[in-house]
Amino acid sequence: MPDLNPFDHPLFLGFLVALGAGLLIGIDRERSKGEGPGRAPAGIRTFTLAALGGAVAMALGGEMLLAVVVLAVGGLLAVAYWRDRGEDPGLTTETALILSALLGGLAMREPAFAAALAVVVTALLTARTDIHRFVRSSLSTAEVRDGLIFAGATLVVLPLLPDHPVGPWQALNLRTIWIVVILVMAVGAIGYALVRVLGNRYGLPLAGLASGFVSSTVTIAAMGARAAKTPEALRPAAAAAVLSTVATVVQMALLLAATDMAVLQVLYVPLVAAGVAAIAYGGGVTLWALREKNNESPEPGRAFSLTLALSYAAMLAAILVVSAGLQQWLGGAGAVVAVAAAGLADAHAAAVSAASLVAGGRMTPAEAMLPILAAFTSNTVSKIFFAVVNGGRAFAMLVVPGLLLVAVAAWAGAFAVGFGA
Repeated sequence: MPDLNPFDHPLFLGFLVALGAGLLIGIDRERSKGEGPGRAPAGIRTFTLAALGGAVAMALGGEMLLAVVVLAVGGLLAVAYWRDRGEDPGLTTETALILSALLGGLAMREPAFAAALAVVVTALLTARTDIHRFVRSSLSTAEVRDGLIFAGATLVVLPLLPDHPVGPWQALNLRTIWIVVILVMAVGAIGYALVRVLGNRYGLPLAGLASGFVSSTVTIAAMGARAAKTPEALRPAAAAAVLSTVATVVQMALLLAATDMAVLQVLYVPLVAAGVAAIAYGGGVTLWALREKNNESPEPGRAFSLTLALSYAAMLAAILVVSAGLQQWLGGAGAVVAVAAAGLADAHAAAVSAASLVAGGRMTPAEAMLPILAAFTSNTVSKIFFAVVNGGRAFAMLVVPGLLLVAVAAWAGAFAVGFGA
């Protein structure tokens, strides 16, 4: 006797997901449709039937029959919409109903993806009030503009860039460089959001940690200027500056791992030593800063600096070209000088450039340790300079000892694993 277990039927999972998607979206729409003559025309039964109709259409006739069903649903909705026009009728329910039919058809081909989409759609429908309030009341015009810039950089520019070496000495990968731009903007936006939500006392230290992933040097300069201008923000600003060094170490490890894992393995102990020192010192300053009573929140502004992101990318490109050229002309010594000089501006870009030389076969992982540590040290010199010049004596007294401690810990870790032996 043949096995008639329905759970083994190839269409069972698709129909089950279609049923679940229709019920899930329909429950939300049923709760929102209202009562009496003015209620919306579609509820839980309509949405469930639409999703199942899409599944049946896909199972019987494929995409063509599904298109016919979707058009039929759209036609019925058009009639209902015309008969029930109000001052602000909206199209959310109608759009969700058509999408339910499409999700039913998708469930027959990609059940897992259709189920995930159904959850996302329901979450968007349920959060209607919160989303409207956030967009209309919380977001400023500048923040919306920054969001559009970020979306364009990610969804428009990035796919158009080539993913292969170009330029002098084949030193540049435009897609990789643009990904760095996107990361810079993303981290800047995270830091900005933290300060807006949590205020200076809590937001500044967290923003410093986040901004350090972009540029610890820039973060220290900015926090020093803030401390000099607003003395009551000295402790939170100093905590932010010190915590940015934690981000420097973490970011360097992540970038080295993404560029060449062998370089990270060589620098593992120095980075861990530097990270522990940064966390210990930064944690102490942060705990002291949290006692600050003033916790004012800044006014809305820009979520990130596009100029900073593009400048960072240009600097990274220049470092890669100069390092490749010096390495070509002078050998390993030229690369050490170039990367160390680049560290005056940013240790992240310098480390990536050295790791890129390793990935390109122009340097061994062991040879990369010296230029990266040299860049880390020269970057510390830049940080100390900006801490003193921008922040003044009180700010520098809090920040500089931590910077020196982190640099010394990195070199101590290097010698602990036999560097220079």
